[in-house]
Amino acid sequence: MPNHDQIYAEQAGRYDRLISKQPELAHIVQSIKPFAGLDIVDLGAGSGRLSSALIGQARLLTATDASAAMLDVLKERIPEADRPRLRTVVADHRELPLPDASADLIVSGWSLGYLTNSNDPLWTSNLERILQEINRVLRPGGTVIIFETMGTGFETPNPPDFLLDYYAALERQYGFTHQWVRADYTFETLSEAEELTRFFFGDELASQVAAKGWTTVPECAGIWFKHN
Repeated sequence: MPNHDQIYAEQAGRYDRLISKQPELAHIVQSIKPFAGLDIVDLGAGSGRLSSALIGQARLLTATDASAAMLDVLKERIPEADRPRLRTVVADHRELPLPDASADLIVSGWSLGYLTNSNDPLWTSNLERILQEINRVLRPGGTVIIFETMGTGFETPNPPDFLLDYYAALERQYGFTHQWVRADYTFETLSEAEELTRFFFGDELASQVAAKGWTTVPECAGIWFKHN
């Protein structure tokens, strides 16, 4: 399996090429929390998949990520007219250098699971610390929306085993509401599909892509949200 920490540090541009093949998610955020004029925090913003879709209507958008390289790509992706409303911060989810009650909406896409999967013996305390930080930074009446994978290469939800306990905890222990959508990758050619899936997801999925001739690779995305 590819080393994602290394990818985020050293191949941010190539990663951005991959996620640019997925549909924009602003309409899903809007359906949960209308975000025009809000102060938004994007945790684990990466190269800006969510930030670029939300900043046009935000009052202020703060993008955090553990990788400075990813935030550099994000800044390039944001239109110049929107950059005065963008702030980027290198940060760990468990200790956010953000003021109390400073955000109306916190979003996180495909990021928290790196600290909250059951392969990490500290996952339960990591999740508790992350959610404590989210609650600290959110204003009363604020909303948190978390996006995570429900399976790549699958047409219906089939999440990895190591994320199941985390997902269950969000709903049962922390009171999040859950839904899911398709967020398929749409590539221009089969060779591009094979190259970029191998780069990020590894040989098994890339071989499946090649064998099935997929230029559209199915992806299920889980959405968990909670209003303060």
